[in-house]
Amino acid sequence: MMTHMNRYRAISDYAVIGNGHTAALISRRGAVDWCCLPRFDSGAVFCRLLDDERGGFFEVAPTGDFRVTRRYIDTTNILETTFITDRGTLRLTDFMPAPADENPSPRSPHSLLRRLECLRDTVEVRIECRPTFDFAREPADFLIGSEGVVARTSSEQLEYCSTLSVIARDKAFNGTHTLHEGDVHWIALTYAPAADAVPGLSAGECDAEFDRTMLYWQHWASQCEYDGPYRDLVLRSALALKLLIFAPSGGIIAAPTTSLPDEIGGERNWDYRYTWLRDSGMLLDSLQQLGYHEESKRFIDWLERLCLQCQDDLRIMYRVDGEPAPDERSLSHLSGYKESRPVRIGNGATDQRQIDVYGHVLDAVVLCFERMPRPLNPDLWKFLCRLADRAASGWEEPDHGPWEIRGEAKHYLYSKLYCWVGLDRAIRFAEERQLGGDLAKWKEQRARLRHRIESQGYDSQRGAFTQAFDTKLLDATALALSLTEFLDASDPRMASTIKQIDAELSRNGLLYRYRNDDGLPGRDATFTLCGFWMVMNLALAGKEEQARRRFDRLCSFANDVGLMSEQIDADTGLSLGNFPQGFSHLGLIRAALHLRDMNEQKNVHKE
Repeated sequence: MMTHMNRYRAISDYAVIGNGHTAALISRRGAVDWCCLPRFDSGAVFCRLLDDERGGFFEVAPTGDFRVTRRYIDTTNILETTFITDRGTLRLTDFMPAPADENPSPRSPHSLLRRLECLRDTVEVRIECRPTFDFAREPADFLIGSEGVVARTSSEQLEYCSTLSVIARDKAFNGTHTLHEGDVHWIALTYAPAADAVPGLSAGECDAEFDRTMLYWQHWASQCEYDGPYRDLVLRSALALKLLIFAPSGGIIAAPTTSLPDEIGGERNWDYRYTWLRDSGMLLDSLQQLGYHEESKRFIDWLERLCLQCQDDLRIMYRVDGEPAPDERSLSHLSGYKESRPVRIGNGATDQRQIDVYGHVLDAVVLCFERMPRPLNPDLWKFLCRLADRAASGWEEPDHGPWEIRGEAKHYLYSKLYCWVGLDRAIRFAEERQLGGDLAKWKEQRARLRHRIESQGYDSQRGAFTQAFDTKLLDATALALSLTEFLDASDPRMASTIKQIDAELSRNGLLYRYRNDDGLPGRDATFTLCGFWMVMNLALAGKEEQARRRFDRLCSFANDVGLMSEQIDADTGLSLGNFPQGFSHLGLIRAALHLRDMNEQKNVHKE
């Protein structure tokens, strides 16, 4: 008998599709168990991922038992799932129409299209679409519309349109059909405000959207300039990152989900559907190194608008449109993924002081302009100067660190490091372009920062840089010292730090962020990005075999379509945390780049 807990699919069971406005998670059983509409940060229309009884879903699958294979078609974000039954074979193709110039699609602004093809003999197919608007808080009426069956609330609606008919029953659309070899049917599920007419899509229009979306993704993928080891994994990670970018503004979310737990049954469940300036800067650096410059241009444009709007009041995270991220709330009516409560929307860290943000923004912008020269908006430079000034004057203050610890503020090493990075990049950029700015002060504080990091951030007894000043606690963020040009990986202090972190924070080839008490109940699993940081450090230190072995170990936890979660349980191998996670995929890309560079340098030395 299947228990309540067993009805939840593993987090790694999901694939993702999207349209530059939002994303949907689809299980190996053909079920859309998560989708927020019309934007990443909107209310969820399907949220069975967070409550298998109250949450909605849209499932298309054979009746009875079946085996499943799936893949993304070619170099696209179009998902193809093949169901093999004793009587026949069904292929299900899922996608959201790719963005056009102004709208997600000329004919289907917010549609999910599903193509069913019977490849062999006959297959009985069950269709169930059960929307639960606004995280199952908004009741809906189910009625017959002009083009199909409609679920409508006071403010929004969802229309099902297909040659495979359904009936509205028990707050859902239901239907069962027998498909014969050669049969092809489309289902178009389209979202719109309640007051708008919903455009029905014919089979011919769905075919056209499929062709257009195929070309869109193939063209985007063709711009990847990376030709090193693990290219397929790198390109799939780039395609996953592209799905996290909000096309209208250029804002980038950390992940398309909320409240997938760091620990099953625990309460470390956070909303990642917002734009962290730290994450965005690192993500753009990864995409730029692969040859994707347009995304950087769009983000710089987004940042310029944000600069003019916020002046000196820079937050660590925003909505995708540049508005402040909302305050954190709990949805007590949802049970959470595998009873992991609470389900949270909004983020309580939005008002935290995290001084590393100055350095991350300066680093991302300066690198963008250096790699891709373009005119510099004087107002943007004024804003960047203010960030450098803030780093110079504020680095001695405590903050909550990059892990957003919800306890007392401390003097975190990573925060000091990125203040140093911000000053270093501002100085370099000002000198390269002969720009104004308080360079004398910036240089003075950069030197003071280096001295303080080296004197108070390094524990000579432990032989390691530590989590915060004047502590013996270790943290994987110390691995960033060699990744930011602060220290060479061959520096004895860095080599010792790598060794100590590996000894204390590693488990089964994976790496924890830290192991000390952080003031929250429960515990974290290993953090995927930190594992890739270790790979990069090993590569920089010339330890080729160890670096490749670690990289292969981490990549073995990608699911069958190449997607990675935020965290991995080191004992069970289970994927944990929000999914797919931008941090994890940018880490994979950057680690692969380091492995390529290491290999090229080795070949040069041979010559």
